[in-house]
Amino acid sequence: MALTLLRGGMRTPISFGSNTSLFFTVLRPRLARFTARAESAQATEPKAVPKSIQLATKEAAEQKTQGFEAVIGIETHVQLSTVTKAFCSCPYSYGSQPNSTICPTCMGHPGTLPVLNEKVVECAVKLGLALNCEIAMTSKFDRKQYFYPDLPKGYQISQFDIPIAKKGYVDLDLPVEFGGGHRKFGITRVHMEEDAGKLLHESGSYSQVDLNRAGVPLLEIVSEPDMRTGIEAAEYGAELQRIVRYLGVSNGNMQEGSLRCDVNVSVRPVGQSEFGTKVEIKNMNSFSEINRAIDHEITRQILLHKEGQADQIVQETRLWDESSQKTFTMRKKEGLADYRYFPEPDLPEVVLTTDYIDEISKSMPELPEAKRRRYENMGLSMQDVLFLANDDNVAHFFDSTLEHGADAKMAANWIMSDIAAYLKNEKLSIDETKLTPLELSELIASIKNGTISGKIGKEILTELLAKGGTVKGMIEEKDLVQITDPSAIEAMVDKVIADNPKQLEQYRAGKTKLQGFFAGQVMKASKGKANPVLLNKILGEKLNGN
Repeated sequence: MALTLLRGGMRTPISFGSNTSLFFTVLRPRLARFTARAESAQATEPKAVPKSIQLATKEAAEQKTQGFEAVIGIETHVQLSTVTKAFCSCPYSYGSQPNSTICPTCMGHPGTLPVLNEKVVECAVKLGLALNCEIAMTSKFDRKQYFYPDLPKGYQISQFDIPIAKKGYVDLDLPVEFGGGHRKFGITRVHMEEDAGKLLHESGSYSQVDLNRAGVPLLEIVSEPDMRTGIEAAEYGAELQRIVRYLGVSNGNMQEGSLRCDVNVSVRPVGQSEFGTKVEIKNMNSFSEINRAIDHEITRQILLHKEGQADQIVQETRLWDESSQKTFTMRKKEGLADYRYFPEPDLPEVVLTTDYIDEISKSMPELPEAKRRRYENMGLSMQDVLFLANDDNVAHFFDSTLEHGADAKMAANWIMSDIAAYLKNEKLSIDETKLTPLELSELIASIKNGTISGKIGKEILTELLAKGGTVKGMIEEKDLVQITDPSAIEAMVDKVIADNPKQLEQYRAGKTKLQGFFAGQVMKASKGKANPVLLNKILGEKLNGN
């Protein structure tokens, strides 16, 4: 069975594969011209050692003092976690066999009609409210006309002049290691649209088309050109990821394509109001890559300005190559694309009511910005605040621990140190461990009231994370109660001093750091149960002959 695509007046055959992994195959002599330049450049460029994010950010700050500033805006596509696609009943699951979740509607067959998934509208309103936007009570869909082999209808259903949300903003805090500070970036618009399919470029003269993704619902978020450095842009993207995850509208995984950022960068002399020539950057798969790609592009454009070659900065799309830490031309843009938008005739207007919006507003969770301000008011440091609010699961675990009576700072310290290290080593999220907020609060209380030492607490925590159980049960089962009887500790101190006369002589000769050796021996003898404060007091008196 074969399908024929008309392309540039020529018939291009598209055939079905015979195996279970069904692909559409399309010859791609014209696709090659888009990538040939980039591939050629990458083949000849020497490989550079990747720069650290900190170094790239420092360079960006220095460039601003050289008389230029960058102007950065971002277009972000968020893939929604709905059960079915935007305009048909097909499910979508990342990693499914190619062309296994498609139907005549998402394949663009003649005579099929789209039916709007109401969950897409709900997600759009949620995100619009979270981004402090004006919600349009009436909006509409439009057809965006362009040809590409993975766009089966020859047009994309999107929103053009009346998006569902506009004129918003997002608040965020920069990481402490980058100087910190609060930022507020404008949001131009949020609109609903469908995704295209995916081209898989094989070696040779053909590409394979997977239409599983065709028709998957997207929200496109367009920012104002308010960012000035790579780190600001990266943190803006990270904040959007946090927001969509808090809302539950998307998993926000960049590696799966659930969150994709296209960045527009230009530079201009400081004080100039007109924008410079805009360059679009694609192919960035992490926020650190966004940071590095932008700072590289800023450097490239400033260098051309300084060398009197500003005319070499043209409106184009460039690809970021992580291995060489450079951007390369993908395609030139000779002018603005004419997408010949017109209202989608097969879909009615989207009409919202005040009650509908109010109902969604009341169901909204506490968002990252509000959570950061609440944690800050608890007296936590900004480093603590940013870590805890970064992940909704971690924030929920922290809040639940406090509800059981734990001290905020002590809970934050345990989560950010020992628990975070365990999660990193085991490659787990906090809700995948056996530890519960109740038991963390019990652990903190047991250390605070002197029942166990901090050292014993760490040992108990490791077992709680891996196997579960209760703090009280472990203390009783393993006889871990801290020794606080002065006479018992004094007896152990006397024995350790008697067993180490040489070290005692050295200590009294001036090597006072040996007190740590004696303390370690006593803790070993007590199996870590001696109260450290009492131990050090008694040990100091004994060593000094008091």
